[in-house]
Amino acid sequence: MIDSFGRVHVQVKPSGREFFVDGSDSLLEAALRAGLSLDYGCSIGSCGKCKAKLVSGQVQRTRHSDYALTAAEKHAGVVLMCCHTALTDLVIEAREAHGARDMPLQSIDARVKSVSPLGDEVRLLHLQTPRSNRLRFLAGQSATLSLAGGIGAALPLASCPCDDRNLQFHVRRDPGDAFAEHVFAGLKGVEVVHLEGPRGEFVLDEAAHRPLLFIAGESGFAPIKSLIEHAMALDAAETLHLVWVARGARGHYLDNLCRSWSDALDNFHYAPLVSDDDSALQRVLQDHPRLAECDVYLAGPAPWASAAELQLLALGLPRARLFVNALAT
Repeated sequence: MIDSFGRVHVQVKPSGREFFVDGSDSLLEAALRAGLSLDYGCSIGSCGKCKAKLVSGQVQRTRHSDYALTAAEKHAGVVLMCCHTALTDLVIEAREAHGARDMPLQSIDARVKSVSPLGDEVRLLHLQTPRSNRLRFLAGQSATLSLAGGIGAALPLASCPCDDRNLQFHVRRDPGDAFAEHVFAGLKGVEVVHLEGPRGEFVLDEAAHRPLLFIAGESGFAPIKSLIEHAMALDAAETLHLVWVARGARGHYLDNLCRSWSDALDNFHYAPLVSDDDSALQRVLQDHPRLAECDVYLAGPAPWASAAELQLLALGLPRARLFVNALAT
């Protein structure tokens, strides 16, 4: 049944997760946009990794597939999610990733789409993968980026897994970092960046439905941004709170984005904190009305993150509800 917004409902077995298909979007596109971590590969009908079994409902092919299903698979109702859309409400059986360990390590040559400023000290590096070789990752994970000559860096992804082809990274200026120097120079003469990943277990606990508190220090906002956008797509958390700590007002280099989230969503709350004093964060945490009920995701430079972690534990937050990404820079 098409809902009042013109969307068709899909339920995934065995997890019971649900999403809606809008218009002629493929099942895979709609599922990724809704925050599901389904198994897939090329996204263009060549590899067969996005197979799903149709339990009930009707689908329609939207693109040609080079991958040939067997006669037995066709008889069993198997379809490729990247090549079909929903005509009616569906129930499908499909493989999902349930954590970082389910994510395969991938190696991709990506093109530099753009390098743009995010304030004085941070650049947005936008990489675009080939259409047939996209990066499958979970929000909050990282990747290793390499340039010719062995120059490289391990950086957290700042974008949502729902757009697996357009990858964003926040690169902070560091005179001793050769990769950062090349980025700030605009990567002149460089068209390809070798990408390997994803790595890391700084990912959402999707089984929990507690209020979420995100704490970012400086450019630790990059993985926090990815997590927040994923949490918004899931629409499962009761409330989302973001505290972004920076040494100066310009350190909140995507302040307008955060304020737009706060304006658009009743359950999102944003607190930019300007301070180089750990006691300021301590006061904010002490005043948080529901800290003991939250899952807390903390990311920032390693020394700062370690101090913030100790503050949270001292305030009684259970260790199992604290997730920390201590960045090298």
